[in-house]
Amino acid sequence: MNAEEIAAGRERWQARYDAARKRDADFTTLSGLEVDPVYGPPPGADVPGFERIGWPGEYPYTRGLYPTGYRGRTWTIRQFAGFGNARQTNERYKMILGAGGGGLSVAFDMPTLMGRDSDDPQALGEVGHCGVAVDSAVDMDVLFDGIDLAATTTSMTISGPAVPVFCMYLVAAERQGADLSTLDGTLQTDIFKEYIAQKEWLFEPEPHLRLIGDLMEYCAHNIPRYKPLSVSGYHIREAGSTAAQELAYTLADGFGYVELGLSRGLDVNLFAPGLSFFFDAHVDFFEEIAKFRAARRIWARWLRDVYGATDERALWLRFHTQTAGVSLTAQQPVNNVVRTAVEALAAVLGGTNSLHTNALDETLALPTDESAEIALRTQQVLMEEIGVTNVADPLGGSWYVEALTDRIEAEAEEIFAKIKSMGSDGTITSGILRGIEDGWFTGQIAEAAFVYQQALEKGDKRVVGVTHHTGTVTKPLEILRISHEVELEQRKLLAGRRGERDKAAVDAAISRMVDVARTDANIVPAMLDAVRVEATLGEICDALRAEWGVYREPARF
Repeated sequence: MNAEEIAAGRERWQARYDAARKRDADFTTLSGLEVDPVYGPPPGADVPGFERIGWPGEYPYTRGLYPTGYRGRTWTIRQFAGFGNARQTNERYKMILGAGGGGLSVAFDMPTLMGRDSDDPQALGEVGHCGVAVDSAVDMDVLFDGIDLAATTTSMTISGPAVPVFCMYLVAAERQGADLSTLDGTLQTDIFKEYIAQKEWLFEPEPHLRLIGDLMEYCAHNIPRYKPLSVSGYHIREAGSTAAQELAYTLADGFGYVELGLSRGLDVNLFAPGLSFFFDAHVDFFEEIAKFRAARRIWARWLRDVYGATDERALWLRFHTQTAGVSLTAQQPVNNVVRTAVEALAAVLGGTNSLHTNALDETLALPTDESAEIALRTQQVLMEEIGVTNVADPLGGSWYVEALTDRIEAEAEEIFAKIKSMGSDGTITSGILRGIEDGWFTGQIAEAAFVYQQALEKGDKRVVGVTHHTGTVTKPLEILRISHEVELEQRKLLAGRRGERDKAAVDAAISRMVDVARTDANIVPAMLDAVRVEATLGEICDALRAEWGVYREPARF
């Protein structure tokens, strides 16, 4: 790009920056030096390839979605939390919000993630252990008691039974008197990554995609601010993938959901802004920053050039980040505070829109109040003390960061080409389904994990406190333990609700929902009706399992 084009770009950025709202804050260094809101090539310089870097708030969005960067709005502190029953988790949410958290992110227990009630035989010993137990809309009422859902953005990390859980959230908001059309939040819903990495599925891929398509339609028409899909790379990376694989598989899944929306006759300019992403921030600082920058650039180009989006917001890749759970160690767990801070800083320098920081004790148990507060304060130190919010994309133009960004993008494009080649009709969706069926994704991730493990065992890669510097004076941590009484109490509450509700109304509502499942009509309204009469999550999912069957992963050797 020549000097005149670069100068014209800076003028466009300046006009947009001047017109945008900025925070009332001090944007000087600790020593009081004034800093510019963005930096770029010196006047008169020709910079070949600068169009791939550009300016913040301008296509291809390598440097961020907004001309102001974090001067306009900081990232949302969205701490992921859930344990025990709804009452206990409600108390943790109020602590997070009261301590400065900007939004909520719900962690569900394993029975809920698998669409099982707390009294299901398969739930035995798992209730409340890895998240909160939610059996019916009443649990959602308790979970958000005293929390205004109309004024609080809420993310829910659940995929297999995402749609019935979302219906419970809507009913809880309805009972609070909220205008449902104004709700704002994110539902994970991403079923592709379950088949690829996390393995928490209910049905075969086709009925799952039907549910997701129904959800996308319902939100587009009724709750336009709500994001019905958070396409998740986090679990792909936690399973052992490389950074480029995480990026490529996640964006490919996103392209698959774009194709799903288009197949439903939805306008890409209207539904694409409702797609968001969820990435891992691992411990390799610069690689992670490059990954996030490449993600924005790839998404914008594909949405414009492949899927025909013309609205700027449809080209924006908005993403939440969580620091890498897999990087944390049970040995010398206090070291995890350092790892988490570095990973969080990478996410911020990569332009994340919201962020969760892991607690130091999460390899051992769910976080205690103290460790959860340390995780929250980590973000607040980054936001308030170190000056990282003063300049948009401060690493833009770094030879190393730009080279890494280009390299990760090129690797991702090679993977997209491979996925498309596996399909039967030239679509990304067809290639993803074939890759799931053949075990290609799981094989690639397993190979990457194996290579890394070999490097650890040879000493080429190091983990402080585990492979090196293993001596310590630290003492064992006090950890959070979930009492068996939580499960007994939840089962008792559930039995009481079943005895108090109108069983005939429940049976009729579930029957109507199954009837709708046999047609092409949208299933969400019928599911909402079932939730309103206190049908449980397990009852809804079991009815659909009986109708659609369950998915069993083929054995591979």
